[in-house]
Amino acid sequence: MNDHYLKKLDRVTAILTQLQSRPLVRAQDLAKKFEVSIRTIYRDIKTLENAGIPIVGEAGSGYSLMDGYKLPPVMFTKEEVLSFITAEKLMQNFSDQSLGIHHQNAMEKLRSVLRHSDKNLIQSIEKKVDIFNYPPVSGEHIKNVIPIIMESIAEKRQLTIEYRTVDEKISTRTVEVVGVFFEFNYWYFMAFCTLRNDFRQFRIDRIRQIMKTQNPFLQEYGQINDYRSKPNGNKTRVRLMVDKKIVGHLVNSKKYYGIIEEILHEEGIEMIFETDWIEEGFPRWLITFADYAKVLEPDSLRSKIRELAERILNRL
Repeated sequence: MNDHYLKKLDRVTAILTQLQSRPLVRAQDLAKKFEVSIRTIYRDIKTLENAGIPIVGEAGSGYSLMDGYKLPPVMFTKEEVLSFITAEKLMQNFSDQSLGIHHQNAMEKLRSVLRHSDKNLIQSIEKKVDIFNYPPVSGEHIKNVIPIIMESIAEKRQLTIEYRTVDEKISTRTVEVVGVFFEFNYWYFMAFCTLRNDFRQFRIDRIRQIMKTQNPFLQEYGQINDYRSKPNGNKTRVRLMVDKKIVGHLVNSKKYYGIIEEILHEEGIEMIFETDWIEEGFPRWLITFADYAKVLEPDSLRSKIRELAERILNRL
């Protein structure tokens, strides 16, 4: 069997897996995924149909398996089996506790359909892989909080939350969740807040109570990154001149604090930010490398840094 037919066999098998895992699959998406023409995808679909696979749909709309049709368990490659180990370790270290339990249950089901040799492979290597992570200690924890949030997204139902802000104030919010994300050791969700009539970012470990309501979303939402990247009227423009030798250590954190532009100068790197956390978070981050940075604007940030430095000195 030549390479052409081997590639086609692999692609057709992968298309069948896509049909098993999704309610509707478009030819355009398959063509992009496998880097072939749409006409090639049409031929592959025809190959599956000729093999007796009951595919519903047509060119131009999308394809799916006939409702109720079942296929035997998928066989995994050795590389795929090994990837499960890494995924399991990541979930153990970086997921919400309740989400991790659900993933662990799913992994047990997955292990049950593996071949005997693959089970032995996992058992022999899983103790050889670890992820060293030092997550921050959270306060009160609510069971199933992330699954509840995800259910509200899927069902397009509003949530009511009791939320503790960074200054320890408690407020009750009704929100419509756009999406969930993990960043800098914390889980967050982006949502439209009906109290503020605007989009807000909430840290999940600060939720004290959560309840899914029967109220539907008042509007449709896109992808989470569409809203995380949108500036709002509360952002403050900050300009810093930063020593070149320290910039490399700010690669990840500068994105978190709203970097929008960097300009190379002879005396350093001018870093321009738009930040929501000018009152507290940004000054505390800046003071960690303040001996290598100069505040160009705003003047209020210079005052905050001085006040923060004085408070630190008074505690020494």
